[in-house]
Amino acid sequence: MKIGIDVFGSDHAESGIGSYLFSFINNLPHDDGNEYVLFGNEVDRYTYGKDRGFKYLGLNVRNTLGAERRWHYKKLNSFAKKNKFDALLFPCIEAVLPLTFRTKSAVVVQSILSKTLKNASLFQKIQLKKGLKNVHYIIAASNFIKEDLVKLGVNDKKIYVVHNGIDHKTFFQTLDFDADIVDIKPFAIKRPYFIYGSRLSGPEKKHEELIKAFELFKEKTGLPHRLVIAGSDGEASEKIQKLAFDSKYSSEIFLTGFFPHETFPMLYKGSDACVFPAVAEGVGLPVLEALACGVPVICSNKGALPEIGGKSPLYFDSDNPLEIAEKMEKVVNDKTFRAQMIAEGLAWSENFSWEKTVEDTFKVLCQ
Repeated sequence: MKIGIDVFGSDHAESGIGSYLFSFINNLPHDDGNEYVLFGNEVDRYTYGKDRGFKYLGLNVRNTLGAERRWHYKKLNSFAKKNKFDALLFPCIEAVLPLTFRTKSAVVVQSILSKTLKNASLFQKIQLKKGLKNVHYIIAASNFIKEDLVKLGVNDKKIYVVHNGIDHKTFFQTLDFDADIVDIKPFAIKRPYFIYGSRLSGPEKKHEELIKAFELFKEKTGLPHRLVIAGSDGEASEKIQKLAFDSKYSSEIFLTGFFPHETFPMLYKGSDACVFPAVAEGVGLPVLEALACGVPVICSNKGALPEIGGKSPLYFDSDNPLEIAEKMEKVVNDKTFRAQMIAEGLAWSENFSWEKTVEDTFKVLCQ
């Protein structure tokens, strides 16, 4: 089969969906009998097309969301016919999604669309609802996302769950990591610390509750731990920065701003635990990546996190800072329990790989 993969709307690999697409393309097979062709804006030719051995069709579409959406509505179907595609894959549907599909197609849903639709423009609501109704297959990144889609009225018979993978060559345990400082240019982060990697966006990320929990942890234990919050600025940046600045432990709360994904493994490995309090995660990939690095995970019991994390994390109610603080204390002080968490997390993470994600995705599309 000749399969086209749409890379429009992927933020040039600088967002979560862009990172997904980058990893997905890196693990496309060369020997499964299919021909894979990437297509997107010409500016992304070297983002996704360079040195991977797959054809890239660069299109001279203006690099704006509006222009890219118009191209999908008006020209996508004729483009697919001209290039004789047997099937198409659309990974970035919140940005770009055709309304009709003349070629067999699958879309990938990485987010909780009921939440997206609440804040969407009328135009985007029409785009998502009509596109999901007309597409042949829907690939949900978790059962939690599938359940959300069904509640929105999407036909569950065309929804397939394919979990994201992780790159075990990048995210793996380092047994001899004993440096006092994690040196990741331009940062030098003193250990010990807890890590939370998430964009400083809305209240569902629970940064405020985590800062309160960290204060409770410090007050009770007196331990030298720091809290490292690694994530790019969002609509809640000013509020979170003020909370950290006004905290009694402000000198021990470190907000890094944007942190390149490729350096996160070292950030995880240097931490005593990954704390992930977000309550509206459809994928929760940072939890899985931390587990693969041999790091204990303490996380919210909401969203897709219990599904993705399995039995190895310690779960908490994100609205209860005291409970979060107690879990932070336990994972630091109970060495036997900590070792058990690490072993279980490493074993669980082996169930996920990008090779499996790619294989399962095309089993759906090529049926």
